[in-house]
Amino acid sequence: MFLAFFAALREARVPVTPREFLDLMRALEAEVAERSVDDFYRLARALLVKDERHLDKFDLVFAAVFRGAPAPPAAVEPRAPPVEWLRRAIDRHLAPAERAELEALGLEALMAKLARRLAEQRERRQAGGQRVGAAGVSPFGADGENPAGVRIGQDRGRRSSAVKIWDRREFKDFAGDEALGPRNIRLALSRLRRFAREGAAEELDLDGTIRSTADHGFLDLKLRPERRNAVKVLLFLDVGGSMDWHVEAADGLFSAARLQFKRLEHFYFHNCLYESVWRSNRRRAEERIPTQQVINSFGRDHRVVFVGDAAMGPHEILAIGGSIEGHNPESGETWLKRALDHWPRSVWINPSPPEQWAYAPSTRLISALFGGRMHPLTPDGVEAAMRALAR
Repeated sequence: MFLAFFAALREARVPVTPREFLDLMRALEAEVAERSVDDFYRLARALLVKDERHLDKFDLVFAAVFRGAPAPPAAVEPRAPPVEWLRRAIDRHLAPAERAELEALGLEALMAKLARRLAEQRERRQAGGQRVGAAGVSPFGADGENPAGVRIGQDRGRRSSAVKIWDRREFKDFAGDEALGPRNIRLALSRLRRFAREGAAEELDLDGTIRSTADHGFLDLKLRPERRNAVKVLLFLDVGGSMDWHVEAADGLFSAARLQFKRLEHFYFHNCLYESVWRSNRRRAEERIPTQQVINSFGRDHRVVFVGDAAMGPHEILAIGGSIEGHNPESGETWLKRALDHWPRSVWINPSPPEQWAYAPSTRLISALFGGRMHPLTPDGVEAAMRALAR
């Protein structure tokens, strides 16, 4: 049984050695596991897994070999259909051919058309094709089927196809104290290290104490500053919109970065970098920080990490006025190039699966601007990003 367990671990590419397996056998002979499956699981994991990235594979192999997991309940209590389903019953359901007929307007034409509609319309509309309303094929309003329009009066997006959002939106700050599940994200971040001794001399210098004591003939204690990771990191975090699907993963990365880097500053943006950023999502309308001020305040020695799924319309990167939430006097591409020129050691970490990147023109644009330095939000991806920053 134990040999089968060892073989299954090797087959699953968990790097366990015969020496570690023999250590496990000796621990069992000494009854370290107290003849308990739970104790044996913890003992085996401690002796056989050397890298936290292999914990999930170890758990799968353990469950397959020893089959100790209880079966899920056979029945689930019935639940009433969500009220949201009933509210969406008014939505239009279009055939693919009908949807193809709804051509998306260009940004300038779309905003000009909206201005005319707002000047003309005086009443509420629903299921229409032209006016500002709900559940229709008009490019203006809520819960509609148009492929690209201006979202008005809708709490959240359904297809991420709006090119402008009329309402003020509330985003959530990343907590920073999020308890990480897979701690291997922090292990990956540790690849970016440059230690220095800074601060007050409070740590015992053992070598210096021995040397000075030998020289003077009496105990002469020597202290030195604590050795810390001196890398300076700037973190730019995309929030809202399609990033709502990745809040947990981004929050985990933010929490790990705060623990790993003592010199960490963070800012938020939405979709692409423009003329301003913010530190608090609750006060982002009142406390915007000019991006140029951030560039002037933090030197070229900073390592910079952008976190976002890069899922947006290409015009949000390339066009003046392309921002989904307001009018940007300069394009997002212009501001990203300024940032990259000032901070050459920069990477973009993308929480969406890499196999989807090739199908999104905006993702390809961002990756090209960063010289291909776009990495997935996985332990291996974060480690690769940290190695790129360390060069």
